[in-house]
Amino acid sequence: MANTYDLIVLGSGPGGYVAAIRASQLGLKTAIVERENLGGICLNWGCIPTKALLRSGEIFHHMKHAESFGLKAEGVSMDLEKVVARSRAVAKQLNQGVTGLMKKNKIDVHMGNGSIDAPGKMTVEKDGKKTQLSAKHIIVATGARARDLPFAPADGDRIWTYRTAMTPPAMPKDLLVIGSGAIGIEFASFYNDMGANVTVVEVMDRIVPVEDADISAELLKQLKKQGMTILPKAGVNSLKADKGGVTAEIKDAAGKVEKKQFSHCIVAIGIVPNTENIGLEKLKVATTKGHINTDEMCRTNVKGIWAIGDVTAPPWLAHKASHEGIICVEAIAKEMGNKDVHPHAMDVRNIPGCTYCHPQIASVGLTEAKAKEEGYTVKVGKFPFIGNGKAIALGETQGFIKTVFDAKTGELLGAHMIGAEVTELIQGYTIGKTAELVETDFINTVFAHPTLSEMMHEAVLSAEGRVLHI
Repeated sequence: MANTYDLIVLGSGPGGYVAAIRASQLGLKTAIVERENLGGICLNWGCIPTKALLRSGEIFHHMKHAESFGLKAEGVSMDLEKVVARSRAVAKQLNQGVTGLMKKNKIDVHMGNGSIDAPGKMTVEKDGKKTQLSAKHIIVATGARARDLPFAPADGDRIWTYRTAMTPPAMPKDLLVIGSGAIGIEFASFYNDMGANVTVVEVMDRIVPVEDADISAELLKQLKKQGMTILPKAGVNSLKADKGGVTAEIKDAAGKVEKKQFSHCIVAIGIVPNTENIGLEKLKVATTKGHINTDEMCRTNVKGIWAIGDVTAPPWLAHKASHEGIICVEAIAKEMGNKDVHPHAMDVRNIPGCTYCHPQIASVGLTEAKAKEEGYTVKVGKFPFIGNGKAIALGETQGFIKTVFDAKTGELLGAHMIGAEVTELIQGYTIGKTAELVETDFINTVFAHPTLSEMMHEAVLSAEGRVLHI
């Protein structure tokens, strides 16, 4: 039958469409169901178009500081409408790319709202028309959406989530960012580079609280140097918007409450999984705080129903979703009799995290504090950008690389970076962790000169008391 498949993937984000492609490669007849845009939030409204915005902000920043490179750039200005248009064009190009990949891999695409009626049964509804699909297996990859403040939901005018922040109705003059996770701090960085007066409020005792404490401290110093107002250990008691702007009642770290005026506000306080109205309650699929519970191979508690990506447990990262898609599909293929696939469970400690603010942040594995909390005796290495020739040549001397090793075995427990291009550098340590390399493996590796990657070598040498260039 035309609408009978081996696998249906509900959601076409970086987890869903990658899972569908891998399933096709393994010979499974596959369909994907998407209610909005192929590529999901990441390609259309998240990871990629935000990086396009941040690139514009970075170039604008360099233009304004051209003199430090012996260059002249007079009368420098920006056109926010064109900056946003470029970002949307990048998203459109990638959306078309995913469309092409679906055709290339002979994956059927059903546009509409999908709901699981029973294990192996799904209804897709679009414009009042219902289509019945069936499959041996179903993967839920419906992702998540921004969490609203309960007392001040986003209005798309003055109070924004990331989605409005990417296509702003106006350039903020005085911007309040609530939350200093990756999304909040990236938009704070972008709008600061574009000329807004930015204030960041973070309820935890430090910004980017999931990162190593040394990284948080360095980022705080750099953002303040750039002119941002950063309020850690603070909260927003109330938020009221009108035609003139936003009035926020902010309680600071000392408990003092003050009303402040802003032109706009971005709310970046986390996500809500998209688990409603897709049939999970009826099937009694187990969840925790809305996120679907899965085992190490992405199975739910209901046979034939699998789940990947932001709709499941953290970390909520696009690359984690994509890798889960591969694991999940290979586990499905194995269940269906394919003896050539050998899926391996994900080790979340080997998943890198990247934040594309200015300066960039990247990390993998345990923080120093977490390693000690887990009982490790640690050796810590640190190397600053100012000690690296390539960094000096680039004019990017702010930041450092930090490594955390098990003093007994030499195992790399974690690596933490802040500075130029560290989101590219982190993969070296990620490969090392995945391959279970130890300290001496990194020490005995030759790093090309002159490169920023030499700092990775020096940070390992530092842990051994053998640092060369400081």
